[in-house]
Amino acid sequence: MSAETIEGQAVEEQSGSLWSGGKSPFKSSYGKLMMWYFLLSDAFTFAGFLIAYGTLRFSNVTWPVPDFVFSSFPFLEGTHYPLLFVSLMTFILLASSFTMIRAVQEGKEENKSGVVKWMIATIIGGAMFLGCQAWEWTTLIATEHMTVHTNPFGTHVESGVYLDDAHGHAYEAGAERESFEAGETYLIHKSHGEWINRRFEYTSGPAIGEVGQQSFGPKAFGALFFFITGFHGFHVLSGVIFLIIIAVNVASGLYVERRNGYEMVEKIGLYWHFVDLVWVFVFLVFYLL
Repeated sequence: MSAETIEGQAVEEQSGSLWSGGKSPFKSSYGKLMMWYFLLSDAFTFAGFLIAYGTLRFSNVTWPVPDFVFSSFPFLEGTHYPLLFVSLMTFILLASSFTMIRAVQEGKEENKSGVVKWMIATIIGGAMFLGCQAWEWTTLIATEHMTVHTNPFGTHVESGVYLDDAHGHAYEAGAERESFEAGETYLIHKSHGEWINRRFEYTSGPAIGEVGQQSFGPKAFGALFFFITGFHGFHVLSGVIFLIIIAVNVASGLYVERRNGYEMVEKIGLYWHFVDLVWVFVFLVFYLL
């Protein structure tokens, strides 16, 4: 038999073994491959939302300053801690990624008790993040009165001086009036169901001496904030539910006989890491820009 014939048979056998349908692409199971496909499509969805936010953010002259909007902290009323609470939320979610990694590692070693322990820690982290997000939403809606169609936060485009005090009452004659600089943030207050829009007078720019009234900030801010952070929160909630179900299955010994390194734990781990990674981009776009 000639060398060419032997080589041809070898190529044919190799081709048949590769395309016979019995090989897993990239040495991954069907379930893991489908999870990667889902995460890729979900990444495009989040990318579209964040790009839309960025486009509107930089196409508006005035936009709420995150340091001013997100400066509250639980049980510390009247204090100003820019981005401290959302930083805590981010730390909690990233810490849950570490516990998820440990759960996957224990699964590789077929250690059922270790998998359960670290999955419970991950579930607690996810629940804490959801609790923090619920508090943030409650504060913005109930205290600051921000909704999907009303945004009380804004920034001044010109320098000026207020004609009314913080309660909406005109200053008395001779009283020192509060001034503001261009770019400073403001919050329109609501008292007894009524909005308090302070009147002001420009002291610089092309409208010197012109009397105006504070207007609401761009509607898109509230709508995009609640939609995108809510969409991410829905992913976290779904992840916590799946984590609970899989943790119960692990504890019951359902995956012991499979001897596949607790692949189901690894698949939900991929989803959880994706959710954490998306939050990093949400944090960057909403809270830092």
